[in-house]
Amino acid sequence: MTESASAQPRESLPLDSTAQLLTRITAQLGAQLSHVSLNGTRRPMPHRTGGSAPGSAATTRAPALVAVAHGSRDPQALRTVMKLLDRVRELRPGLDVRLGHIELNEPLLPATLSGLGSANTVLVPLLLGRGHHVKRDIPEAAAAARALRATIAAPLGPHPLLVEALYGRLVEAGWPAEEGDGRGSAVILAAAGSRDPDSAADTRRTARMLSERLGGVPVVPAYASATAPTVPVAVRALAARGRHRVAVASYFTAPGRFATAVAAAAPGTAAAPLGAHPAMARLLLHRYDQALTGALPAHEVAKNDHLLASA
Repeated sequence: MTESASAQPRESLPLDSTAQLLTRITAQLGAQLSHVSLNGTRRPMPHRTGGSAPGSAATTRAPALVAVAHGSRDPQALRTVMKLLDRVRELRPGLDVRLGHIELNEPLLPATLSGLGSANTVLVPLLLGRGHHVKRDIPEAAAAARALRATIAAPLGPHPLLVEALYGRLVEAGWPAEEGDGRGSAVILAAAGSRDPDSAADTRRTARMLSERLGGVPVVPAYASATAPTVPVAVRALAARGRHRVAVASYFTAPGRFATAVAAAAPGTAAAPLGAHPAMARLLLHRYDQALTGALPAHEVAKNDHLLASA
């Protein structure tokens, strides 16, 4: 190398400093990780609209999540659901999370959907199984919002995350976390009740899953309305089988008239409703992601064409 060549200043790098390089790498990693779900699967990439620059809001905005609650005159119900949705927002920062009620509370679902205009939206029922609200009321509300591009997710149950929430509430109420002698013990899974046979089938399946989680302790479904048995009848049937230590698991998303009634009928331990349990927030996002990817196990696809069901 000649002296004149060595004297020439070296060409500067495109980045001014190592700090800028690290900043750019961190931003790129963050953008990639934002598309990964809590269970490790990759969420679908949003579709780009013509002419949008990469990284703009139009290319990265995910469909809104509308949680559809039943509604209750109990003021604790709304507070509980709002706390649950706050947990969802913490798990998925930047996601547009909204609430709509089928009845009794504002905002009602039609008003929430109207406020979304023509946005892409996923409706996630805060309901624990198939029934009239899931099969009729929610699809009809979505169809009435003609400008909206809506997908309806499966109800929350049955699902292992729902069982974890039930188990957690039982432990909080005094159920022994460690396995012991369960020969005289049993659990009643107290649900609202429905005349729809699919709803009862979903509750029975959750009862079987909870029994497995409890190490084989019997779990018997009971209902507050519409179908049998009631909690008192289930208690007497279990006592006749020698099961005198009976706890009630509250199969309700939030406090309300039915949840209060079944807790009052409990002979002993009565768990709180599922509420804002961390597993519930994860389950909401799981149903949202499933709806976006179109995950539809054949044995659980609902007859209603608007409904997405999954395991």
